[in-house]
Amino acid sequence: MQLLSSRRVRAAVASVVVLGLFLTGCTADKTFTYTPPEQVDGSLPDDTVAAMQDAVSNALTASGASGAVVGVWVPWSGTWVTGLGTQEPGAGAEISTDMSFRIGDVTRLMTCDVLYALAGHDVLKLDAPVTDYVSGVAGLQDITLLDLCNGTSGLGSSEPTVKSSWLNTPGREWAPLELASYGLGQARTPAHTAYRDSDAGYLLLGLALERASSLSASELIAKYVTTPLGLSGTSLPAAPAAAPSTGPVMNGHYLSAVEGGYNCAAPVDITKLSSSAGFTDSGVVSTIEDLGRYVQAEAAQKLRTKKKPERFSAPLPAYDGAPSWLQATGGGNLVGSMIGQQGWTPGYATAAYSDPATGFTVAVVLNDSTGSGIFASYLAWELAAIASKAPAASGQTAPEFGLPFTAEQYHQAITDAALVCVEQPAA
Repeated sequence: MQLLSSRRVRAAVASVVVLGLFLTGCTADKTFTYTPPEQVDGSLPDDTVAAMQDAVSNALTASGASGAVVGVWVPWSGTWVTGLGTQEPGAGAEISTDMSFRIGDVTRLMTCDVLYALAGHDVLKLDAPVTDYVSGVAGLQDITLLDLCNGTSGLGSSEPTVKSSWLNTPGREWAPLELASYGLGQARTPAHTAYRDSDAGYLLLGLALERASSLSASELIAKYVTTPLGLSGTSLPAAPAAAPSTGPVMNGHYLSAVEGGYNCAAPVDITKLSSSAGFTDSGVVSTIEDLGRYVQAEAAQKLRTKKKPERFSAPLPAYDGAPSWLQATGGGNLVGSMIGQQGWTPGYATAAYSDPATGFTVAVVLNDSTGSGIFASYLAWELAAIASKAPAASGQTAPEFGLPFTAEQYHQAITDAALVCVEQPAA
């Protein structure tokens, strides 16, 4: 995750029609229409695909993952949506594009979508104090709901404290405030001045949104995000431990640490997990087509009912010493001109980004979370750099679009970060 209750899911709202998608918003007299950017119908050029396949293979080797699902949409050139690898190292079913998975920190974007939607419908105010909705937490009188979304609350992260519990007891159901308390107990940094990656902040935000609306987080995400965009394979599941879907699923894993590295030959299956371990920070499940459609709409802010305030207009450095092109705000990251998010949840590492001006979109999911989100993010950036150079298809014109890094840069970064596999003696 970068991090991590849920009430019973009740499918709320709506009438949906395919692709062109019409539905009611908050009231029956309002309609919402989402039309994705015009996309060339066809595959990306063979040379581009070959380079991306090599990139994914390198990332699988370095990360210890056995499989990946990847989607690349280049509106002026073509698409590449595919599964690579297998469910287990060298064995099991091949990975396919219809498989569900957990999207990790991309959930944060959806949580902030709900915040802005409720503000747009005057259910709450963005600058409302957290304490208006969440009681029993000291020192939050000057922290607003928008601070939680933007990562400017100064709160810490629960992940370092509870990670081992997630891995060892995946069926445990967490109360949001209990899970957030470990991050709240960390030393705080000054609020409102800098971005700080805080899973605790998004957990508190989800709890506040539930209390402000009298709806569960699952219902809110369905009403304001997945139903409007036609994301039939995307949801925040109920808390009891389960696989990401009752249909095809990409199994999730992590590697056991051993002396000198990891036991890469025997990944631990953690496909079944309580969504409460992620809740409104990293608990949502999806498919690759849904994920691509979502981040494409998200980058262009298609769900907003009001244009002001602009959600991504005042980003801050993603961390101390971050390159100038890597910033964060609004529940997401800004990578050059692209907007999206990256991170992990037990079993999966995910990254998804889109350029709002062109619709250029990249999404990737690895079926192993040992390396946290680093391999998924680096791979997404490498794929983006490769695909951004794809020539225009016949009758199309490539836009002015470029990225502040090269594919070679992140191919090497993935190689340099490779996990060390240690062969174990025969039993």
